[in-house]
Amino acid sequence: MTSRPLPIPVERIEKAILLVRGQKVMLDRDLAVLYGVETRPYDGKHCIPVS
Repeated sequence: MTSRPLPIPVERIEKAILLVRGQKVMLDRDLAVLYGVETRPYDGKHCIPVS
């Protein structure tokens, strides 16, 4: 049986939510901490151009 990580306090998550142009957003670094992963630099190789 694997142990589950401790839950992140709601207050910490709420502090990470930003309001940008009327939309609630979270920065990638905050999401990475929340999900326990690392962020990597974006190189643009997998970008789909929007015309």
